This record gives sequence, structure tokens and C-alpha cells, in this order.
Amino acid sequence: MPTPTPLAQAARALAPYRQYLCEACGYVYDEAQGDPDGGLPPGTRYEDIPDDWACPLCGVTKADFRLYEAPDLSALRERADAVSVAARGGEPGVVIVGAGRAGWQTAEALRALSPTLPITLVSQCAGDVYDKPLLSVAMARGLDKHALVRERGADAAQRLGVRLLAHTQAIRICADTRTLRTTRGNLRYAHLVLAHGANARLPDGLAPELCWRVNHLVAYQRLRARLGDAPREVLIVGAGLIGSELANDLAIGGHRVTLIDTCEQPLARWQDLGVGEQLLDAWRDLSIRFVGGVQVQSLERVGDRYRLTTANGQRFAADEVVVAAGLHTPNRLALSAGLAWDNGIGVTPHNLRTSVDRIHALGDCIAIDGQPSRYIEPIARQARAIAADICGAAPAPYVPRAAVVRVKTTSMPLTLH
Repeated sequence: MPTPTPLAQAARALAPYRQYLCEACGYVYDEAQGDPDGGLPPGTRYEDIPDDWACPLCGVTKADFRLYEAPDLSALRERADAVSVAARGGEPGVVIVGAGRAGWQTAEALRALSPTLPITLVSQCAGDVYDKPLLSVAMARGLDKHALVRERGADAAQRLGVRLLAHTQAIRICADTRTLRTTRGNLRYAHLVLAHGANARLPDGLAPELCWRVNHLVAYQRLRARLGDAPREVLIVGAGLIGSELANDLAIGGHRVTLIDTCEQPLARWQDLGVGEQLLDAWRDLSIRFVGGVQVQSLERVGDRYRLTTANGQRFAADEVVVAAGLHTPNRLALSAGLAWDNGIGVTPHNLRTSVDRIHALGDCIAIDGQPSRYIEPIARQARAIAADICGAAPAPYVPRAAVVRVKTTSMPLTLH
């Protein structure tokens, strides 16, 4: 690439900062803010980003980004008004269970193909739009616990012209009548999309009321409020991706962290790459104590604190206990509909159809050939495949591929394959 002339360099320096959208996960790179954790200081232009730079959320490269321009608000309002009129016509339309990233990206993909398709989202929470990967690094990045919300659920619903049933529990799927039973009544559907994700796994010996599982925004906000501003002693069970990021985050936030795991090193999945030793070395100046090779036996409350006992008799005391021991997929809805199950909801890879007609699934709750889909990057591609299948548009086949994992430990950021 030829070196820009001084005049061209001056013109670029004066040009307005632009934004670029990650087509894999929806992250927006703002030239004005840069990506300091990824080595890009504020003001770094897109053209100056190295080709091996990775998206902070999903780990894809610069090649997966495109220029982003905020949508015209007046056009969105007109489209929302048109959809609202159509939705009142009584057509069952598409019902999406789950208003996390998978649910909202499916709604976005459907709306891009059809401006009048009735869409209903059923959410256990408020349905606010946020980036879940940031929950484990928000303190280190100086993010306020309330500033994590990118868009209120009600605002996103209005923008897209969809019906959001917030704080609503999906109870049962009646596939023969194409009805979803919820705590707010029955919903008929022409197509049903399951995007309810997975739950944090709780190891034997840990009572759920005694420990935190930071798998969604509300739990994270409550934990931050409980920790307060004074340094606290926090015990984290599980030194995988999330546990290691949380340990790093809480330590930078001023808390004293004990991180335990059944394996001898953190990030044991990538042991052959030696990342565990690298991470421990990077943590030497942080208040993180790692204890490997231990199995949890019991957890009890002692006064205002907690005491965890391991199978070999070790005891750990802490003000708060956080569990980050992996995920498991709830199977209640799948079983009620008779969906094929193989370590998750079994789906056909190219169009994400389940074994029951007119029911699709995506995100953390699915498994392809018995392999769960637990990463951010595939979700947008899965949503586009489902939307094309439902709307009868040109096929957009989903093709599984090896995930690139971005470990957001600010002491030593890692990109793993």
C-alpha cells in the first residue's frame, strides 16, 4: 500500500470518526474510542487496524467488519407503525422464546426480510439489549453496572415493531396446536424459535441460595451492588474462560480473589498451548490466589461470611462466592414439544430446524451432532439462516466453523483457536 501524502494524511486526521460493525456478533468499533485492551488507542482509524486484530467480543478479524451508519429514526418509526398495524390483524406470526442476543438478532434478521411479519419475543427479564461477554470484564474497563445496557428492551421492540412480553415465563410447547403456554396466557405461532440459552451449572455440594452465578445482566448488577465500594474477599469456583475473566476483573476492581478449579491450571482446555502458566504469571501483581486440583464438597454460611470445604479437607472463607463452572441447557421446553435432544436441542445445521415442524432453535441451547454452540460469533449467522428459512428468502445456510476465542483478561489478553 503506497504511503499517503502529507495532504492526504492531514485530510484523514480532520475527517469525522466512523464506526464499523462486526457482522459476526454486532459489536461496533468506534474510531473515536478505539480498543485499548486490544492495543488500539482512541482515534485509531479503521484503515490502521492490523489485519490480525480480533473483535473484543467474538474474536473474528477485521475482515468481518463493515462500515456502520446509524439507521434513520424516522424511517424506523414508519416501519414500526406499519408493523404494529399488521400485527393487530390476528396472524400468529413468529414467536421467539428468549430476548438475549440470539433472540434479538433473530428478530432483526426477520424484520430485515419482512417489514410486516408479526413477531413476538417472550423474555423472563426486561429484554434489555446488552453484550453478555462484557459482564466478566466490566470493572476492569471502568463500565458502570447500569451502563452495560445498549438499548432498553421496550425501545428495541418499538424500533423493530415487535411485541415484547417482558417478565414472562414460557411453560410448555403444544406442537400439535402450535401454541406456546406462558405465564401471561397462550400464544399461537406459525413459527417458533427457541433462543432461551443455557443456565450456569451448579456443582454438587453448592446450594443455589449461597452463591452467585453471573450468567445474565440482572445477576451481575446485583453482585456489583452487593460488593459495594469496599474491598471484599471473593471466592470463584471454576477457572475456565468466564471464571478467569471474572477473577481478573474483580481483582482490578480492588477485591481479593481466590480462584479454585478441579484442574491444575486455569484455562485447562488450552493446556497444550501453555496459556495457564502465562496467565498465572500475568496475575503475579494482582490479588488473585489460584488453587488447582480441588473438588468442592460443601458450602455453608458462617455468620456474615461463607465457608467452602473441598474433598481433601481444605477450607476457604469468603464474603461472596461466585460459581463459573460451565453451562447446562434446560430441557423442559424441548421435552414438552418432543424435540430431538443430543446434549442440547438437536438442529439441522444449514437451517437450524429442530425435529418438529415449524420450530427452529439457535444459540446456547442447541447442539449440532451433539456439540453445543456456546460462543457469540455463530449467533448472527444462525439468525440469518433461520430468518431466510422462515421467510422463504434466498437460503443463507449456516456452516459451523471452529471458534476463535478472545480471553478478555486485561492483564494478558489472549486470542485462542
